[in-house]
Amino acid sequence: MDLYGLIGYPLTHSFSKRYFTDKFTREKIKESSYELFEMKSLEELPALLKKKTDLRGLNVTIPYKKDVIAYLDDLDDASAERIGAVNTIKIYADGSTKGFNTDYYGFRQSLVEWLDRRGEACSSFKALVLGNGGAAKAVQVALQDLEMEYTLVSRQKSEDSLLYEELTEEIMASHLMIINTTPLGTFPNTEECPSLPYQWVTKRHYLYDLVYNPAETLFLKNGAANGAATQNGLKMLELQAEKAWEIWTNEENLWSV
Repeated sequence: MDLYGLIGYPLTHSFSKRYFTDKFTREKIKESSYELFEMKSLEELPALLKKKTDLRGLNVTIPYKKDVIAYLDDLDDASAERIGAVNTIKIYADGSTKGFNTDYYGFRQSLVEWLDRRGEACSSFKALVLGNGGAAKAVQVALQDLEMEYTLVSRQKSEDSLLYEELTEEIMASHLMIINTTPLGTFPNTEECPSLPYQWVTKRHYLYDLVYNPAETLFLKNGAANGAATQNGLKMLELQAEKAWEIWTNEENLWSV
């Protein structure tokens, strides 16, 4: 039996187990299963790897995408090393581990497809990226490759980011793509959302939320109420999951977009 799974804390929000279980059934993939491994600390990871000798791959979610790197034997330089965050781990027959980042692929491809459907080019937008966690790192690299200018927005002031209270009407008007990489609004905390000045969101704006549970977060509802185009993170989830499966079963030709 080949075992795959997800590590993070908490894991109540995740669809990964259902997604891969359905995939195994739909595609008649035998002798494979997917489990959730909720960890309050990454210090539990070495013991898990030692105990579960049938583990072939892990997905990594909040809050461990950056910190997990210290626990791995190797990093993929085309994704994880460049981004500085890991959301997929391949476990080899000898027990060694290698980190990858498929969030990059999932986000980039889903954004391009969304804008293509609406007849828009990525390079014509300037974006606000909300948050500074592991998912935000993948989003930033994807935007750089798509030649979309962006500004980071965080609750903590830094040299390369703005505070939410520093967002003016002028800044909002010049940044028509707003990407939420924070977990705010994720089930069961559905009444939470980033502290944007939503009164300055217009029908010219595009709001992308990496959260996929619920399908329409309060962030997206607030945008839609002002006529903005909206998209949740479900397509990104599906794309990054399929890329993870490629990594676990075949590492060749992984990063064509």
